[in-house]
Amino acid sequence: MLSIAVVTISERFVPIVAYMGRTASPVTALILGVCMLVLWPAAAVLGGLAHQLTPGGYGAAAGFLVFGLTGVVVAYHQPRNPVGWILIFFPLLFVLGIAAQYYAVLRYHLGHSGLPLGPAAVLIAPVTPLSFFLLPLAILLFPDGRLTSPRWRWVLGAYAVFGAAEAVAVFGPAVAAVAAHDIRVNASGDVATTANLPAWLAHPPVWVLVFVFASVGGIWLSFVGHQALSWRQAEGDHRQQLKWLACGAAIALGVGIAGSALTTGVVSYLLGACLIALPVSIGVGILKYRLYDIDRIISRTLAYAIVTGLLVGIYSGLVLLTTHLLTFSSSAAVAASTLVAAALFNPLRRRVQDVVDRRFNRARYDADQTVAAFAARLKDAVDLDSVRDDLAGVVQQALEPAHVSVWISGVDLASADREPVAAFLAVVGEPR
Repeated sequence: MLSIAVVTISERFVPIVAYMGRTASPVTALILGVCMLVLWPAAAVLGGLAHQLTPGGYGAAAGFLVFGLTGVVVAYHQPRNPVGWILIFFPLLFVLGIAAQYYAVLRYHLGHSGLPLGPAAVLIAPVTPLSFFLLPLAILLFPDGRLTSPRWRWVLGAYAVFGAAEAVAVFGPAVAAVAAHDIRVNASGDVATTANLPAWLAHPPVWVLVFVFASVGGIWLSFVGHQALSWRQAEGDHRQQLKWLACGAAIALGVGIAGSALTTGVVSYLLGACLIALPVSIGVGILKYRLYDIDRIISRTLAYAIVTGLLVGIYSGLVLLTTHLLTFSSSAAVAASTLVAAALFNPLRRRVQDVVDRRFNRARYDADQTVAAFAARLKDAVDLDSVRDDLAGVVQQALEPAHVSVWISGVDLASADREPVAAFLAVVGEPR
């Protein structure tokens, strides 16, 4: 029975997503964007009245807003791509649920009984946790919104089943409370009573909860694994798009989540802002904006991170050495260590950058080496024809254009035999 349900849901789910992609329009994306921009300040006002806002809440709001705006841009330019609409509805449902929670707190917890539509707010508030079921779908359907294999319909069907189970769990208390006219809300906006719920829903078995959470986590990992396997087989633009996705996800998870969890205060908020790297990378990858800059970004990021780590280690080691072993004064030790670190920055950066480029940006590294070798040969060149042929060969090797044209402008051929040839060759090429 479960397999039949999974197949049925998956067969209906995929056409629904495709239908949304066909019927949606840029105007719809703009309207949803305006609704989102109106909801954010409204939620902030309700949160302030309910005494719920924190500095972290403002940062999270800005991050979710970036998700939504990225979705608007993607949906406006590619309305048939469901990824853009997923990025819109994920923060839109989230902020709608948050605003409803704040409203329910004001109505039922803080005693503002005159506010209307209290039951509706209680029923809408549970959409906040359910909104997180949407974001992994953007990872799976990146970049064009199409499934690469029909077998993924089974996975999506199972995912829909678990999403429906989660919906029953989170909406059940709210529906039961509203139906029984016994609404009690705690300070977080959650329904505080389970007396009106069936026993199996009020206190589900632990093994059921473990099974659902483990299954959902496994499906999320399968989405990531699918993109990782696709990257190994991808070529050209598709490979660069997946690089953008991987880079944004690594920054969001490694710096945004892990970094903010391990730190406190302002540093935690600043690191948490790196979460916006994920929607930005998705938007760049889908719209193909400066796709091939990703190799340079990766190599520069790695190089400066390694150089920073090395210089911090050298600086700390020198301070400890001079203050504890050589008995320098602390101010002199700090000044000397700072000068040494500053002097080492440029040579260390160049050396590390060469190593990183050789591994992560090989095309640029090879091109730089080719151009440098040509520049060295050009210093002693006197034969115009050989320079022209050499230049065409270097451009072909470094840039791989579809064709290369070389012309000579403003050259005194009589003096060209006596002096090195330079600065009067031009190349025109068309990229492949």
